Parts: sequence; C-alpha cells; structure tokens
Amino acid sequence: MTTSDEILWTPGNAQLQDSRMADYLRWLAAEGYGSFDDYASLHAWSISDLEAFWKSIWRYCGLSAETAPRAMLGKRDMPGAEWLPGARLNFAANLLRHAQGENADREAIVAVAECRPTLRKTYRELHADVGAFEGFLRAQGVKTGDRVAGLVANGYETMVAMLATTSLGAIWSSASPDFGTEATHDRFGQIEPTILVAVNGYGFGGKTFNRLEQLQTLAGRLDTVRKVVVVDQLPGTGLPDGDRFVAWDDALSAHQGEEPSFTPLPADHPVYILYSSGTTGKPKCIVHGAGGLLLNHAKELILHGDVGPGDRFLYFTTCGWMMWNWQASVLLTGASVMTYDGSPAYPDLGMLWRLIDSENLTHFGTSARFLAGCRKRELTPGKTENLDHLRVVFSTGSPLLPEDYDWFYDNVSREILLGSIAGGTDICGCFVGSNPMLPVRRGEIQCRLLGVDAVAYSPDGQALEDGRGELVCRQPLPSMPVGFWQDADGARYRGAYFETFEGVWAHGDFVRFTPSGGAIIYGRSDATLNPGGVRIGTAEIYRQVETIEAIADSLVVGRPVDGDVEVVLLVTLAQGESLTPALRKLIRDRIRSNASPRHVPSHLIAVNDIPYTRSGKKVEIAVARLLQGEKDPGNLGALTNPESLAHIRETLIAEGLLDG
Repeated sequence: MTTSDEILWTPGNAQLQDSRMADYLRWLAAEGYGSFDDYASLHAWSISDLEAFWKSIWRYCGLSAETAPRAMLGKRDMPGAEWLPGARLNFAANLLRHAQGENADREAIVAVAECRPTLRKTYRELHADVGAFEGFLRAQGVKTGDRVAGLVANGYETMVAMLATTSLGAIWSSASPDFGTEATHDRFGQIEPTILVAVNGYGFGGKTFNRLEQLQTLAGRLDTVRKVVVVDQLPGTGLPDGDRFVAWDDALSAHQGEEPSFTPLPADHPVYILYSSGTTGKPKCIVHGAGGLLLNHAKELILHGDVGPGDRFLYFTTCGWMMWNWQASVLLTGASVMTYDGSPAYPDLGMLWRLIDSENLTHFGTSARFLAGCRKRELTPGKTENLDHLRVVFSTGSPLLPEDYDWFYDNVSREILLGSIAGGTDICGCFVGSNPMLPVRRGEIQCRLLGVDAVAYSPDGQALEDGRGELVCRQPLPSMPVGFWQDADGARYRGAYFETFEGVWAHGDFVRFTPSGGAIIYGRSDATLNPGGVRIGTAEIYRQVETIEAIADSLVVGRPVDGDVEVVLLVTLAQGESLTPALRKLIRDRIRSNASPRHVPSHLIAVNDIPYTRSGKKVEIAVARLLQGEKDPGNLGALTNPESLAHIRETLIAEGLLDG
C-alpha cells in the first residue's frame, strides 16, 4: 500500500514557468520585494512581513479603490484586526473590472440548469443587467447597509442580484431553495432583509419542485421585505398572488440603461452575511467585509488556483454554501464562470465530467463526497471524456481519502492538479490548499496558503513540529469576519474562535502539518471522540471504513457511558449487501490494523441514510446529541435529509442505545 509520502503529480517545466504563481515570483523580484528560492521561503516571508506581502497582492492582482488605503493592515490584534484602513472601495466594481476592454465580450457567465435552457452572458451584458437591477433596488428604497436576501438557484440572475446589491453598498445573503421555510426564516429572519430575490422552483434529479407556496408563506413571515423578485427558474410556474411579488424580467426591463453606481465605502463595510451550518441551533450570521474578502480571494484564486482571463471555471455548489461566494469572486480574474443548478448525479455521476468535456473547462470544483462516489461507482472519466483542457480540480467539504487520490490519478488524469482545499464559511476561504508549483502527495493537502500563519497546537497552546493538533491561525487574515450580526459587544464572535487560545484563531479542525509542508485534516475537533481519554478524529475511522466496497457511507459518533466514551459507527450498505458477521469482522479488523484498537467501535449499526448538511458535511454533532439524551438534535432545516435522524433515533432505540 502506498503512503502519504508518495508523489502522484509534479508540475512539468511548462506548468512551472506558465503558472501565475511563477509569474508572481518573477514580479516580486522585478519590483524589489526580493527573490525566493522555493515556496517555503516565499511563505515564510508572507507571514513575517504581512504589510509588504499583502501590498504585493493588492498591486499584483490589480485591485482598485477610489481612495487608496493608508496601509494594508492597521490594528493587528485578534479579534479586531483592521484591514485597508482609510480605503474607500466597491466590491462589485472589482468583480466587474473586465466589463470594459478586451474581455468585455468574453463569456462571463454560462448558467446550466436541469430545468431551463442554458444561458450565456458576456461581461458587457452582465454589467448592463447589474445596472438595471441596481436601478430597481434603488427605486424600492434600498440603501447602503440594507440587506437583500436570495432564496435562489446557482445561476445567472443570482450573480446579477449580488453584484447589484453590493454595487450600491447593500449586503447580500443567500440560501438554497431546497431549504425549508423554517430553515430559511431562521437565517433571513435574523437579518431583516428589505428585498427578497427568489426562484419559483427548481429541478433536481430529474424532478421539479414548485416553491410558490413556500414563497407566499415566507414573505408573510418576513415583515421587512418590501418586494419579492421572482426568478422564472421553473419556466411557466409564474408568481405567487399579491402586490409584493414582481417578475425578474419586469424588474430589469423597468430600469434598462441605468449604470451601476459602484458606491465607494470603507473596506470593512459588510458585503456578505453567511451562516454557520445550524445543526445545533439557529445559525450564526457571519459578516464579511468587502476589502478583506477581495484581497484574500484574489490571492487564493489567482495565485493558488491559477485562474485568469481565458480560463473556464465551474464549482459545483449551492447558494447556501460559501463556495458560491468563492466562485463569484472568479469574475475578478476575467475567467468565464459556469454555474450549475441540479443534481451532480443526474442522469448519472458522469454528467459533470461530460460537461467539463463539452465546455472545455479548465477548472472544476467539487466535494470529496462526489469524488468518493465516482470511485465507488468505478467511473473512468479520463477514458470516456476528453479532459485535455482541464488543469485543476478542487475538492473540499471533508477530508479527501488517500484512496480518492489514487482513483483520480488512475482514472481521471495524471496531468491535472488535484487541489484539496480546506477552510470554511467562517473565513469564506482557505487556510490550506493547492499550489501549481508544488507536487501532489497522496493523502495530503499541498501547503499552507500564502499569508496564512497556520500551525497545529497542542492542548496547552504549543505549536507542534509534527503530530496532530488543533488547527489555529496565529496572525490575522483579511477574510476573517468583521463580526457576527446582532453581536454588538463581539462576545459571540470572540467565543466562537478566540476562547480556546487567547488572541489566536482556533478553527475547530484537527490537523497535522507534514515535514514536506503539506497538511492532513482529520475532521472536526468539536466532534472529537475521547474513548479512554485518547482523542480520536472521526476522519481516521472514515478513511478505513469507506474504502470497503460493501459500505456506501458511514458516520462516527461518541456515546457517553460511565464517565467514558464509546465509539458508535453507523453505516449504510451498498445495494444488495447486509451487515453480516463476516462484514462486521472485516470492518473491525481493518480499523484495528490501520488505525488503532482505540478506534474500533463498540457498536456497529446499519442505518438507511447518513444525515448531511446542505453543504455536504456529515452531521455528527446532531447524532451525538441524540446519544447524549437530548430530544432535540438541532435545526433539522439545515439538513438535506432530515428524515434520516428520525430513522437513526428509532434504530438506536431498537439497539438499546437510547431510551424510547
């Protein structure tokens, strides 16, 4: 069996010379910042001189402000670091900077959906529609600081609405239309939006879902909403009854010819409100500032993602996941953004690979779960499709198993950079991720990103040279939130990230940084198992179980017993399989041999489904709460399959692990 030290991909000479990271290194030398022999020395400089590094990013990536910042970083304490003090800028103006000049007639958005024809729009057309929708917003009295909420599909109109909102200085916040009314209200009810943009339905998995009744109910509960702009995502469905509802096309046509204002505002002016998963109560409303997000996304996409003019980029996401916001920032690179709304497995798991082929995509983003599904179905997209244009595949959402690296390089391509990336909604970006100048090692994320002072901490707050610890960031990042909504004294914000280690961001993941400079994520530290006082990351068990062909999926939780913790492993079985004594023995033996005896579950139980959040993350905490005797497992509306928890509860009762 290969180890994590095995190199699976190395950039060729042309890739080394042509990547934007390589160009940035040449630019640094030419501009007098210094010469760097390798990525390690470049990264060391990026965290030792934050001011010079972030100034170089601002200049190299061509970001603009009406009033230039006095510095990149003013106050440095965390929380409360001050980015781009004195600057006045506009988020949308930077994202739409390619709407003039040589890129203006290049495709900006290609919107593909299950239930409507593909829509193609140039940067010039996008700019015009943004101006028209901003005109509509202003006509409704929307002003700087107001909130515009979107219950929307991942498509063209959503991008227009966000850009128009941020152009005038209002704040954009979105959720996916498959969210239930309660889950949507739990989010939007906290931020009191002035305008709601919503689809009238959507398609998924070959089925269509009419959302008019939901819109009517939601609008009735959101008293602050003046108008609901309805996108005809499900053609022919129409609008709900009432004067508050207006068709998207009518809103645009009434203001055609108006220009975006690109209102300049302080760099820390809120641009997005994102939400925590909401699996343990109402979601936290995480507020991100315009300047810091631009600065960090430019670095991540242009340098680490190697995205630029002429590239074609698709990230499979919904509008309730931070990857949508990350994807939106691709516009600042001048690349074409393809959005997809629908199931990644309809009519089969090869659909997205065929789309990559037909659209000549250069960058594709997905989840570790999707790649694992392709591996288990034994797909061979490198043989069935032409992937010659594809340079980078991003994976996130959960740790990518070593076996998924093997599958990718055996069955997709040995010429493509497989970039596992990890960060979160909290920073709307990444701590660790891809790098076009570094090799890909089996089972490892390539590197700490530039400007990110991330290390693994021991429980007593000591940085570990090797070994697993808490993922922390010791210096400020531009995309750390400017705060939480309705958290005037900052207590909830401090409690979320800075109580574990004073003045240091604790992210809530277990990580190990390897001697090569890579990273291995072991799963959430707040879903940690502690049998016999030994801390175990759940990913260590998943990586053993989910490579067994008879297992379709799994979930690991801890059950408190007499002051200790038992490991409980729930599995869903592949079609035609059953949890026989032989399969039980195989699972336990593999975990014992490849992890440790401490990892072997005390209880191994078959269930019909594993609960997931709408951003594709396993819901360990909600199941753990059931095993702790709590009758309310959390916000079911945050789950894509809430009925799975009811079945799990019944199964745990039947197994004697819960009282009825």
